[in-house]
Amino acid sequence: MPVNFLLLSALIVAADQLTKHWAFEALFLPNTSLKVFSFLNLVPVWNRGISFGILSESGDMMPTIITVITALITICLIIWLVKAQKPITKISLSLIIGGAIGNIIDRLEHGAVIDFLDVHAFGLHWPAFNVADSAITVGVGIFFYENFVLRRSET
Repeated sequence: MPVNFLLLSALIVAADQLTKHWAFEALFLPNTSLKVFSFLNLVPVWNRGISFGILSESGDMMPTIITVITALITICLIIWLVKAQKPITKISLSLIIGGAIGNIIDRLEHGAVIDFLDVHAFGLHWPAFNVADSAITVGVGIFFYENFVLRRSET
């Protein structure tokens, strides 16, 4: 049983929810933005869609549909995590699961995901994101590394 890896998922959920709670209190309620560094602002953004706000203007049922689909995918990922053999696979799945659950909690509680990290540099501006989004991105990156770099070197 991958208890340590489920604990990693739980830690991601906790970090995500704690930072979102802080962001909600500090940024969303007063509706303010904070400049942290020349490349980082903290901004209040409600994301009713998926990555980069895709589908956010698709009607009132879209957050519910996204939540149900995300929950089903997360259940499949948990089953995969339980059956996975390689630690690198378990780490990537744990990060993705933790991030997905963090965003599911937001959708259930608020009908949208709380995004607040705003990164920009050299004239480029990344859409606002959160800890859950970061965990999903890192988890997917590790998954691709395992499947496209490590597997190639094994052959």
